[in-house]
Amino acid sequence: MEFKFGGSEYNQRTVLGHPSGLFVLFFTEMWERFSYYGMRALLVLFLTASLMDEGGWGWPREDALILYGWYTGLVYITPIFGGLIADKLLGYRNAVVWGALLMTLGHASMALEVFTNVFFYLGLLLLILGNGLFKPNISSIVGQLYKTNGKEKDAGYTIFYMGINAGAFLGILLCGYIGEKVGWHYGFGLAGIFMFLGMLQFYFAQKLFGKIGLTPKEAAAYKHGVATGEEGEDETEGKVPANVQKDRLIVIGFFAFFTIFFWWAFEQAGGSMTIFAADYTDRVLVGDQALTFKIINSVITLVPMVVITWVLFMLFRNIFSAYAKSNIFLGLSFVIIWGIVIWMLYREFLADATEVPASWFSVLNSLFIILFAPVFSKIWESRFNPSGPVKFAIGLALLGIGFGALAYGAYGIPQGAQTASVSMIWLVFAYLFHTLGELCVSPVGLSYISKLSPKRLVGLMFGVWFMANFIANLLAGLTGSYIDYITENYNMTTFFMIFTLVPIGAAVIMMLLSRMLVKKMHGIS
Repeated sequence: MEFKFGGSEYNQRTVLGHPSGLFVLFFTEMWERFSYYGMRALLVLFLTASLMDEGGWGWPREDALILYGWYTGLVYITPIFGGLIADKLLGYRNAVVWGALLMTLGHASMALEVFTNVFFYLGLLLLILGNGLFKPNISSIVGQLYKTNGKEKDAGYTIFYMGINAGAFLGILLCGYIGEKVGWHYGFGLAGIFMFLGMLQFYFAQKLFGKIGLTPKEAAAYKHGVATGEEGEDETEGKVPANVQKDRLIVIGFFAFFTIFFWWAFEQAGGSMTIFAADYTDRVLVGDQALTFKIINSVITLVPMVVITWVLFMLFRNIFSAYAKSNIFLGLSFVIIWGIVIWMLYREFLADATEVPASWFSVLNSLFIILFAPVFSKIWESRFNPSGPVKFAIGLALLGIGFGALAYGAYGIPQGAQTASVSMIWLVFAYLFHTLGELCVSPVGLSYISKLSPKRLVGLMFGVWFMANFIANLLAGLTGSYIDYITENYNMTTFFMIFTLVPIGAAVIMMLLSRMLVKKMHGIS
């Protein structure tokens, strides 16, 4: 069966059954997530590293985690305004380019923190603003590549989501390694290099999208020739009774409220869990253990790289003749990334002992998503598919279990201890259960926002969702900042038990409310 996609004639040429433009967006988003998660993995480690011995700022953990909370929170506020600016002024494509440029400058500024602290704070500000323009608008272009709202669009977003996780995986792995092993400013700067190359490959391939993502003025010139042709419009707002719409908005409110509990705990990954990895986990491996880690690390690094490079060649085959500049910049980014990967693995194999970077554990989230996302997709398509509220409850419970593993692993750490040598297995278990929980909550939440919202309120409802994420991330940093206070007055197990009991309690409440919420969804499944 042949599908027609939005965009130019070259966009009709498919890669894995999807428009070529999807993969231009795939790689652009991949490098943006590389930059974001690479910097996120380093932020708290850099701030808390000693000034004299490790080249950091020597901040107290409390202050570092508060700044982390504000940063990760604000990146969810600016997309609300970035979407409005694109809708009214810039258009989606220009917003993506400007957002990528601002983030490139942000990483460059952070790389110059060795000269003055001002560059560091300026870099954070530019990253927050750039993310606001980039994040909502590149996703909007993905949606407009497809003429219908059928399974092809859902599958397209799934592929795009894989690009997100591929970028997060490589960013944490490489920026984290270089930042910890070579120098913090090199890690910050590396993230910017790939953001810049990603921006160029998108900029020079813009015509591939035809009239998709143009400025409002440019789009108006095409308006007379646009036909929606979208499926799933059988239930217009005029046909949906106002009580029904109100009930569905109530359900969105519940989802947004309960997602705060999820991300509040989940976002300890870049904060208190990173501190636990750095200061309380035995990361030094010797002998057979070191060799085993080197082999595993090589496999989980090289396999995704090979797969992504294969996708790159398929894209080249389709559009190189028409968009050579874009493909050259994209190819250059892969030459550089392959060089860094081979250098890193070779360097580690030469070392007699291996100290696993503290940032490495964050890689597990992306790795587990890549491994388990297809499994969850099959479950959701089967007769065992639970309702949205039940999925939320399961996700919250799995998250709590993950922190329960950390609480158990930290049981032997003395009260008030600043360092310890706990087995790495507890962090591995925690990231496994957290990822399984994420697969029950994150894609589900976004899907239900789009399904339950009246068309005239979709933007507002996503704004509500982003606001919930802002609150969650800010609270994550503020709560995590009490790690020293709680461990000094109680112990580390008590600290992690907070993040065990609260999500599980929220899961129980959501499960009790599930029937009522399903009823208020009025047939949306």
